[in-house]
Amino acid sequence: MTSPQAGKTVRIKHKIWFEKNGEVLFGQGRSELLRAIAEYGSLNSAAKKLNMSYRAAWGRLKASEERLGIKLVQMDAAGGGMRLTKNAKELLDKFDRFEMETEKFLKSISRKLHLPAKT
Repeated sequence: MTSPQAGKTVRIKHKIWFEKNGEVLFGQGRSELLRAIAEYGSLNSAAKKLNMSYRAAWGRLKASEERLGIKLVQMDAAGGGMRLTKNAKELLDKFDRFEMETEKFLKSISRKLHLPAKT
């Protein structure tokens, strides 16, 4: 006879962001904002896609640039468009790798915990 718990997996959830002195430097939300800017070439379009105001998107972007001490976006030479800087692309890559390693670790540890899952 199979236990009622068989096949039920407990998952460890997480949300990662980087901060310094209590201020957010970068996290999932800002990652999504940069990806949307890369996709649409516009902060306004990126903000709309993420259901946020232009002002909120601009504020988060500028706060991260100031706190990190690097430019994350630049205006397209042709005018009007916005694109990610090399630093922004590297930051996204590092963030993605950190997320993947964290997820791999959490999956590994959750298999070892054998926590009961009542549902």
